[in-house]
Amino acid sequence: MSLLRSAGDAIFGEKRTTALARWIEHLDPRYRESIRRIQQYRDIHKGKRCFVIGNGPSLKQTDLSLLNGEYTFCTNRIYLMLDQLGFKPTYYVVSNDLIVEQCARDIEELPMPKFVGWHARDMIKFTKDMTFLWTRCGLRSWFFTDLTDGCWEGNTVTMVAIQLAYYMGFSEVYLLGVDHSYKFDGTPHAEQLSTGDDPNHFAPNYFGKGFRWHLPDLEGSELAYRVANHIFQTTGRHIYDATIGGKLEVFPKVDYYSLFDRSIAA
Repeated sequence: MSLLRSAGDAIFGEKRTTALARWIEHLDPRYRESIRRIQQYRDIHKGKRCFVIGNGPSLKQTDLSLLNGEYTFCTNRIYLMLDQLGFKPTYYVVSNDLIVEQCARDIEELPMPKFVGWHARDMIKFTKDMTFLWTRCGLRSWFFTDLTDGCWEGNTVTMVAIQLAYYMGFSEVYLLGVDHSYKFDGTPHAEQLSTGDDPNHFAPNYFGKGFRWHLPDLEGSELAYRVANHIFQTTGRHIYDATIGGKLEVFPKVDYYSLFDRSIAA
């Protein structure tokens, strides 16, 4: 396949190479099966609400048990606190290569439908409850309303989850644990080797000592979020930020606890 891609670069140029690479991937049975699987999710939750959960420190200040019975998208290393959540996540999403490479066995064993970036396909076992997404990077990408055509990574796995929520028909999306605040030095997207406890997530061992991770791109993420907000608004849907103490200023803020009848929950 690498030889075919090289030939495509020389013959067709960049734009047509993308199309050629996509055609080549169609030969992979994992790709064809993933397309079949993702089609089963189109509008499956039309008109419902869901929660897209990040992994920021604010989760430690949030009563997550209120999400029991709600539709939820959890991401990356959320499984480190599965026994503390008080609910079973509906869906799991990961798109970062370094996380898949280092955590593949943990991800494979998660007991819910899983969505994984196609570029990490050779790092993880293709389980019966897993769907590979044709994720794409860069500003030339855009919000995909049809995930059989692709999925924009948007510099954050949260964007992948938001596009999944749109594709599944959710009319209201609430962000939770998306603190949008990191302590780091270096260039966005650069690979780092952690030398100590992680201050940027809900647990110190999230990207703890010895874990390789990519530095965040907050500006790039904000741009992607604005695109998502535009797409949702123009189609009569809404994204809200329910993160406690979050720094993101793209979406309308809502009080997390106001979303529940706590007397019933109690």
